Amino acid sequence: MAPTPLTRQTAARIVDYIRERQVPTGTKLVERTLAEHLRVSRSPVRSALRLLADDGVVGVADRGGYVVLRTAEELPAAETDVDDTEQLYLRIAADRLDGKLPDRVTENGLARDYDLTPAQLSRILHRISGEGWIERRPGYGWEFQPMLTTLRAYQDSYRFRLVIEPAAILEPTFELDREAIEEVRAQQQRLVGGDIWTVGNAELFDLNSGFHEAIAECSRNTFFIDTLKRIDRLRRLIEYRRSLARDRAIIRCREHVEIADLLLADRRDEASEAMRRHLTTVSAEKANPTGGTRQ
Repeated sequence: MAPTPLTRQTAARIVDYIRERQVPTGTKLVERTLAEHLRVSRSPVRSALRLLADDGVVGVADRGGYVVLRTAEELPAAETDVDDTEQLYLRIAADRLDGKLPDRVTENGLARDYDLTPAQLSRILHRISGEGWIERRPGYGWEFQPMLTTLRAYQDSYRFRLVIEPAAILEPTFELDREAIEEVRAQQQRLVGGDIWTVGNAELFDLNSGFHEAIAECSRNTFFIDTLKRIDRLRRLIEYRRSLARDRAIIRCREHVEIADLLLADRRDEASEAMRRHLTTVSAEKANPTGGTRQ
C-alpha cells in the first residue's frame, strides 16, 4: 500500500529532525521521543520510519527499532514540490471523477497533460496504485479501476455501511484491539483540537476511514473487514469532493472520539448505537444533492 500523506509528511519531518540536530550515524531513533517532538502519535512515526528504511535513511537496529544510517550532509534534499504534487494528484482525481480521463492512460500522456516531472509522475502513480484506483496494464500503460461516481451509488454505500458497521461492533468474535483504538482516538482528538483546520481532504479521508476500519477489524470477521475496505477504496474520489465544511466535520470527529471512548469502556451496545447515529447523520449531510462542501 502506498504511504499516506501523513506518513510522507512525518518522514520529511524526521529527516529535518536528523539534519537540524546533526544526529550521528548509528544513533537509535526512539519512536516516543520523535512522536512527542513532532506532536503526532507513534503510529505515523512508525510508518514513516519504515518508509525511511526503504529509502536507506535509517536502518533496522539489532534489538529492534531504527538507527540513523546517513549523516546530515548525506540526507536527501528536502522536497520542494510536495505541495505541487498533492495539488496535481487532486487534479487528476477530479478529472477522473468528472470523466475527463479515459479508462486507459500512459505515463507519457499523463506527464504531458499535467506537466509532471518524472519524480512527480512516479509518486502520483505509486500513490494512486496503492490506493487501488489504478493498475498497471500487462505490457504497457495503466488502467483506472471502477469507483463510485454517482450520487445514487454514494447514497447506497452509506446505507450499506449503516447495516454492517454497527453490526460489526456486536459480532460475537469482536475483540477490542485497545492499542489500535487508542491510536485512532488520538488522531481524531487532534483533529478536534485544531488539526481539522489544516489537513487536506485527502488526509482527512485517510484519518476518518482509518478510524472506521480499525473498529471493523476488531470484529475479527473477514467479510465485514474486507467489505468495508473495498467500499472505502470505491468512494475515495467522490469523498474528496463531498468533504464536509470543517465546522461540521469537527462535530463528526467528536462523535468518533465518543464511539472510541465507549469501546474502550467495554460498552459495545452503546458504541454500536452511537455508530448507527453517526452514520445516519453523516449520510444525511453528505449523501444528498446539496451535501458536502469543498474546501
